[in-house]
Parts: sequence; C-alpha cells; structure tokens
Amino acid sequence: MYADDETIRRILRDGGDTWAVVGLSGNRSRAAYRVAEVLQRFGKRVVPVHPKAEPVHGEEGYASLADIPFPVDVVDVFVNSDLAGAVADEAVAAGAGAVWFQLGVIDTEAYDRTRAAGLDMVMDRCPAIEIPALPS
Repeated sequence: MYADDETIRRILRDGGDTWAVVGLSGNRSRAAYRVAEVLQRFGKRVVPVHPKAEPVHGEEGYASLADIPFPVDVVDVFVNSDLAGAVADEAVAAGAGAVWFQLGVIDTEAYDRTRAAGLDMVMDRCPAIEIPALPS
C-alpha cells in the first residue's frame, strides 16, 4: 500500500546515488549497518546520520540531515515510528528527492505530508531486499 513497485524502482534506479541513512552507527549488529553495506555494494554512497556523528563504511557521519553539506538524494530512515515523521519533515526541508522508511517504520501522516511535498516515498520496506530483486 505504501510501496508500489514503480516507486521502489524509481528510487533505487533513478533516485540518485547519495543516501543519508538516519540511525546508522558503527554498531555492526544493527540492521542499518548491514543495509548500508548492501547499498554500497550496489553503488550507492551511504552517509551516516546519527547523534554520535561517527564515520561508518568509510563515510563521514553527521549528527543531523541539516548538518550534511552536500545534496542528498534519498533519506533512509532507521528510527522508531514515533520519531520518523520528524525525520521525513527534515528530509523535505533538506531538499531530498525521496524518503524510505525501513521495515516496521510506519507513520501514515508523514507519508501523506512527504508525498504532498512532491517527494517519492516508500514505507515499511527494505532497500537491501528490494535492490537485488530489481530486474536487469
């Protein structure tokens, strides 16, 4: 319902290669760490966004989306659903082209606001699952 195949394909193929991953830290046991590895394998630049602002996967980290000094194409959100709406609003303000809420991250009002602002959005899906499944 919140992730049609065309939108998924557009974000993963044509949505740009710079992905800010909100919630990505150096903690190797977290899903964000592993998903970021997959995105990098598929040619995406992964920018960690986490309060610690630590480097991850060879990329400098930032404490917030607003701190990133270059354009971001997609904002991939690994925070609790009650915090995700604010991140989506920050993505709109930062000029991102798309927002992706990970599996289990659901905020229908944020989805509606983000789409109304003209951004593509996927909710409750994982790009690390979707990107290898894209047809050639």
